[in-house]
Amino acid sequence: MTGRPTSRDVAREAGVSQSTVSLVLGGKWTGRVSPATAAGVRAAAARLGYRPNRAARNLRLGTTRTVLLMVPSLTSPFFGPVYRGAARVAARHGFGVVVYEWPDLPGPAGSPFAAPHEAIDGILASSMAVEAVGGFPGTPAVMLDSDPDGPVPSVGLGVADGMRAIIAHLAALGHTRFGHVAADVDQWTFHSRADALAAAVGAVPGGALVRAGCAIDVASAKAAAGRLLDGPHPPTALVCDDDQISAGAYKAARARGLDVPRDLSVTGFDDVLLATALEPELTTVRLPAEDLGAAGMAALLELLDGGCPAPRTLPGELIVRSSTAAPPRGTR
Repeated sequence: MTGRPTSRDVAREAGVSQSTVSLVLGGKWTGRVSPATAAGVRAAAARLGYRPNRAARNLRLGTTRTVLLMVPSLTSPFFGPVYRGAARVAARHGFGVVVYEWPDLPGPAGSPFAAPHEAIDGILASSMAVEAVGGFPGTPAVMLDSDPDGPVPSVGLGVADGMRAIIAHLAALGHTRFGHVAADVDQWTFHSRADALAAAVGAVPGGALVRAGCAIDVASAKAAAGRLLDGPHPPTALVCDDDQISAGAYKAARARGLDVPRDLSVTGFDDVLLATALEPELTTVRLPAEDLGAAGMAALLELLDGGCPAPRTLPGELIVRSSTAAPPRGTR
């Protein structure tokens, strides 16, 4: 035999028909082929170094076994674990995952494929508006960390509960003057955080809230935090929408001779690796990014199988570290 071995070669080696080889190597032999025959087919395939031609198989089935994961940024440390979780579940079902950075533009995203229906079976869209999948008409989709009341099945994160937990923690320490260093990004997840934060501060006796928007960027966050700290009634706690934003808040504080947390408490969101690289280590809300990707892929596979996945929300967890303390005496 020369060249790449075929299923016919495996059938000849095992002394069975090609249809038997297809059943065994396709995992559909139970009850149709004896265990001994199945073992013989697998042994023959191993001896010959046979690998199924997945592209040809998928073409016959009219499927690509490929899912597109759309994310707003390839540089954010949050989306790596989302991909890992999605890819782990996908691999167990014979699917692959392709990642695509969605341009931060209004309206639907442009497809990276000339013919999306021929290239992908479904879409996971993370942390973006549902309109982003409008450029893929007819393609099954699941939204991650997006509006749970939208028209597309979703798996969400408990970001509102996370913000409420942050304010409860800071209020218990004695803070009443809060600054929101907010991601200036038009996404449901950040609107939800802002609304929950405002409501939670409103429930704190004497609570006051000021806000400054910024890009999810250390330099932009430093400038935004500085505007709050230079105000007439500076906050004693800065609540940041993202751990990278918190790093900018640290820089703004130190540029003004303020110690974290003695003079100023700072909190973050996400609990990426940066949270423990900062000094002092950051109090933040841990979001289960890898679980989000895994649950989203499971929901998409259910959708592709003709099911109707129910909305699901994964809770976050407040992680209290050293960046929060009681406010300076006389500044509550």
